[in-house]
Amino acid sequence: MSDLIINPVLSLSGIVSLPGSKSISNRSLLLAAIANGTTEIINLLDSEDTTLMLNALIELGIQVEKIDANRLILEGASGPLPAKEKQYMLDLGLAGTALRPLTAALTLGKGLFVIDGNSRMRERPISDLVQGLQQLGGKIKFLQKEGYPPIEVLGTGLDGGNISLPGNISSQYLTSILMIAPLTNNGVSIEVTGSQVSKPYLDITIEMMRQFGVKVTHSDYKYFDVEPQEYQSPGEFFVEGDASSATYFLAAGAISGDGITVKGLDENSIQGDLEFAHVLKAMGGIVEFRKDEIFVSPGDLTAIDMDLNHIPDAAMTVAILALFATGTTTIRNIQNWRVKETDRLYAMSQELRKVGAKIVEGEDYLTITPPEKLKPAIIETYGDHRMAMCFSLIALAGVAITIKDPNCVSKTFPRYFEEFDRLTHR
Repeated sequence: MSDLIINPVLSLSGIVSLPGSKSISNRSLLLAAIANGTTEIINLLDSEDTTLMLNALIELGIQVEKIDANRLILEGASGPLPAKEKQYMLDLGLAGTALRPLTAALTLGKGLFVIDGNSRMRERPISDLVQGLQQLGGKIKFLQKEGYPPIEVLGTGLDGGNISLPGNISSQYLTSILMIAPLTNNGVSIEVTGSQVSKPYLDITIEMMRQFGVKVTHSDYKYFDVEPQEYQSPGEFFVEGDASSATYFLAAGAISGDGITVKGLDENSIQGDLEFAHVLKAMGGIVEFRKDEIFVSPGDLTAIDMDLNHIPDAAMTVAILALFATGTTTIRNIQNWRVKETDRLYAMSQELRKVGAKIVEGEDYLTITPPEKLKPAIIETYGDHRMAMCFSLIALAGVAITIKDPNCVSKTFPRYFEEFDRLTHR
């Protein structure tokens, strides 16, 4: 698709069903692959990231029967991935939720593995994960730039033991080690140094491990202990609707129109990005939690000053909401934006200025003051799916917005713009 022009929109309203959560989808694929038994995964996200994970697992010897795009049956290996060849080359694009846990999982088995991604993935740090795995006995080396993919993993199994792991960059490093910890010889004890970011994503990991029969204990996200255990398939595993993807429609419902009902998500979700709905309420949006759905309608939106370290993806949507709120909004403790699909602090600052907002970009915060009237603009997405989806909402201000590289949404929500258009009233 070439550039996408979104003409002024009066409102978005109606009912939208969410695709499956990316975070839950890729975790479920890996856990099912190393579990004992057969797992039927239902409502699996059909996207670029999940396809990359699934194809890698199949290449590594996992037996998969696809029923349809969102449903499959996976035969678990009852332990490490059953790679049979001596050397594998795995290209995981920009799928961090595939590359990082697979790096950890491949230390458990046998074989030589080269793991790589696209040019942006080669700029995303992975040294903390690698050093953590090396403390457990993992044999990993960097093939080009120290601290970044591509990497080489020599699978020999892991003894386990006590390690320390920085928590300030990404929760995916800790998630990756937690998921493979039960399959080490002696179990794993982890001390997190510094402040742990994105704690709700760790809650997802721990809860899913529990559903696959494994217990994790922790003390205030500072100390984690996992004993040697076997994963057991739950038989069926249902993937919740994606709470991060929900934020764009929830925000639209709060800005204008008769309200939006988002199906596939409710207040019992295991996803931390559900907190966005509470942030929305704090800003003045009308939010109703119902069984398996959330309804949002417009309210008088006002600025907030909040630490949103725990919901970094959803915080991007808050930055867009700030343009429709009275006053100056400050989003704090979001330094990990800089190591996402792009440097999101820089990218958001640049593109928000284009639509007329006054922006202060700090090392770990963003201050947004909306103009009296937003301006039409051509938005660079930097290959980042969330930039594309966030800035589509600018059309609700009654101005045309052009989205560069709209296909980048295929990473998590390939049908996003179709759904946006379906709900549009002009």
